[in-house]
Amino acid sequence: MDRVPSELIYGLSLDGKGGMQPLGAGAQLPGSQPSWLHLDYGNPEAARWLLQTPLLGEAAREALLGQSNRPKLVRMGETVLLILRGINHNQDHRPEEMVALRIFITPDLIISSRRRPLLSEKDVHEQLRLGAGPDNPADWLVEICDALTDRAGEFVEELHDQILTIEEQVLERELPTMGRLARIRKQLIMIRRYLSPQRDLIARLASEKIGWFDEDDRRRLLDIADRLRRWLDDLDAGVARTAVLADEVNNMVAEATNRRAYQMSVMALLFLPASFLTGLFGINLGGIPGAESPAAFWVFCVSLGGLALGLALWLKHRRWW
Repeated sequence: MDRVPSELIYGLSLDGKGGMQPLGAGAQLPGSQPSWLHLDYGNPEAARWLLQTPLLGEAAREALLGQSNRPKLVRMGETVLLILRGINHNQDHRPEEMVALRIFITPDLIISSRRRPLLSEKDVHEQLRLGAGPDNPADWLVEICDALTDRAGEFVEELHDQILTIEEQVLERELPTMGRLARIRKQLIMIRRYLSPQRDLIARLASEKIGWFDEDDRRRLLDIADRLRRWLDDLDAGVARTAVLADEVNNMVAEATNRRAYQMSVMALLFLPASFLTGLFGINLGGIPGAESPAAFWVFCVSLGGLALGLALWLKHRRWW
């Protein structure tokens, strides 16, 4: 079962010069050059191959078939098993629902799987197609980690741009769209949930004494871990900024509500004397002043208007509005 499976996303061998040679379905895996087999474990044929191939142990099968989702690093001698997470850029999906990329890697073989497409995998494949990709499995792993980190950084920058836009709106005393701030805050928290263990995983990978890793690979992994740390700091800052914005939006809503309630109270106060007088003069008893005068109604209306105006001027003088 050391042949290339029929259901592949990518099947290629690294030529050691940054390029690749495609591997056709059913072809023998070349022993002289490292190979990369990339599968969709949701495909029944690909899943069957993963279950049957003698190239994988039981732990590797479980990981590549989607039995675990959290970032994970398992070293078995010179074999490394990883689960990494990448931003979900698929249409009609939420970016914070990060896609798991599962990797089984040895000095001469790379088997990776995922359920949903990742832009990072396409980035590395495009580099290989152009002849500027990784030379060996160690370089491939570094390039994948680098691509995943770059895509995560781009998304974090997008979130910060959205936060900056909302901050400008709040400074202009404009309320943001309903639910927008909560959605951004959720994305920040969800992305951090996966990137934090992934940073630790990459830093640990750099410190592992793996024979086919050289010092340049370890240095680049440490640099990637440091970039992830900076993105995590930005995510923490974003969470704090959204909390401040949420408080300010709540204050604006409360202020607007209080202003409206105050205006209603002033209006009620303006009409309170008029309501009292109309109620008093509306009783069906004899002796009501002006009952016999045809002009009494208009005199009463003018008196009510004057009373309302006088009360309004008094409220203005007392700076109630």
